[in-house]
Amino acid sequence: MAAQEIRDKSNRLLAKITTLSNGKQEIRDPSNRLKGTYDPKSNETRDPSNRLIAKGNVLTTLM
Repeated sequence: MAAQEIRDKSNRLLAKITTLSNGKQEIRDPSNRLKGTYDPKSNETRDPSNRLIAKGNVLTTLM
């Protein structure tokens, strides 16, 4: 389970993207609330309610 932290220029944590064991990625805010998921098999980004946001990985736009 690899994690990538996204920080602003003041080094404040904006979000964390985690790669799960099944290959999916999820983005969470600093309070650990789920903001969205990306499935590389279907090439789809979805919101926390599982609604399709876009084709492709646009997780960073959900911060």
